Amino acid sequence: MEVLGFFGFILMFILGLFLLNIFTSVWAYRDSIRKGNSKEFALIVLIGTLFFPVIGLIVYLIIRNN
Repeated sequence: MEVLGFFGFILMFILGLFLLNIFTSVWAYRDSIRKGNSKEFALIVLIGTLFFPVIGLIVYLIIRNN
């Protein structure tokens, strides 16, 4: 029974990371549009942060003020 609880915890942790990835990707997309960038650039930001969550978000945070 303890094993099931451990796997449940791991599953919830992975689900939480997945939801956090989606949330930050949508935030980056909306922020890019709000900053006045084109929809194409915002779409590249969205795809970059979805497939490369940590690196994509760091790169976007660095270039967003330019």
